[in-house]
Amino acid sequence: MERILASGIESAYGRKIVLAGVDIAAEAGQCVGIVGANGCGKSTLLNILAGLRDARAGDIFFDGQKAQGRAAGKLFRSYTGYVPQENNLIPELSVRDNLLIWYRDRRVLARELKEGFLAVLGVDRMLSMRAGRLSGGMKKRVSIGCALAGNPPILILDEPDAALDLPGKADIRRYLVLYKQRGGTILLATHEESDLDICDKVYALKGGKSNETDKTLRGEELLKQISDKE
Repeated sequence: MERILASGIESAYGRKIVLAGVDIAAEAGQCVGIVGANGCGKSTLLNILAGLRDARAGDIFFDGQKAQGRAAGKLFRSYTGYVPQENNLIPELSVRDNLLIWYRDRRVLARELKEGFLAVLGVDRMLSMRAGRLSGGMKKRVSIGCALAGNPPILILDEPDAALDLPGKADIRRYLVLYKQRGGTILLATHEESDLDICDKVYALKGGKSNETDKTLRGEELLKQISDKE
């Protein structure tokens, strides 16, 4: 059974149709890449899959449970952690205080810093630093750590490599591979071809539709899958 299954997802901004029937499926332990040209609807789709935006039509299932009605919000919160493209940390606060916004139970936070994924991310070494003074890669690691509060089984990332240097990009990919190896599911929207190396499936968004494509495609062959130019 799929950890997450989205079927027939539609969305629009006013009269502009952005998603016109998108299908996405991912199992436990899989990383699914989502590629497409700028403005194709990748961020809109991720917002819908994270429960931050309502779809105009379509269904979303988590382990076979349909996200609908009063139970939808609880399902989204328990299943998904979302890392936006832009940094969402409060720069004036320390890393510890940023984490405490998400980890309301200090005992849970302490445990995660000692032996959980926060320790894997190396967040325990940044606690006293102000978030605004962190490097891009460090901010991204803390943002991922915040998204993992509550141990959601699905991690949704929008352009996680944006504005990172090469070592930062490599670090983030290494952490994502570890998360996947521990049974986590990753949905990853990206423009970076190297991100696709850790993906088990790749979907191309084009004309509001999704198409599962060969995950080994790169360069011109991949461009053909996402370009509006025929």
